Amino acid sequence: MRGAWRPMREADLDEVMAIAAVVHAGFFERREVFAERLSLYPQGCWIAQEPAPAAMVLGYAFLHPARLGQPPALDSLLHEIDAQADCLYLHDVALLPAARGAGLGRSLLQKLQALMALEGFTHAALVAVHGSAPYWHSGGFEALPDVPPALREKLRSYDERALYMTRRA
Repeated sequence: MRGAWRPMREADLDEVMAIAAVVHAGFFERREVFAERLSLYPQGCWIAQEPAPAAMVLGYAFLHPARLGQPPALDSLLHEIDAQADCLYLHDVALLPAARGAGLGRSLLQKLQALMALEGFTHAALVAVHGSAPYWHSGGFEALPDVPPALREKLRSYDERALYMTRRA
């Protein structure tokens, strides 16, 4: 199975919700959250899809500007892109199990790097869940060594093992 990333469209949100229900069980976010991210920062919203004729949707990714060390809480609206944003935040990425190992994660990291360069961000950040920290570490992300109490509390909204990770451009 091969796939590639393409820009997300509003019509893709049904697929996004279906994939999220499979990949992120226990980490529910409302459709409204995804729709808002797409509306506020469409250049950071992508769909992984098989080539035609199958064209099956394999996954999705949402990135947006944020402040380093201040990720949004799970299932929360942004209302606007923070004018003081200083990093590109990987809000959510989900790939169906059948799509894993096809290189989509690595190509997403290339897209992240290109968007960082285009927008002038020196850092990217994410919250690693489902024990995914080793994967993100292999992509150049490092766990924040000293987590401030407010961030620690926000991470608990994800799960007890959630880690805030950053990467330099």
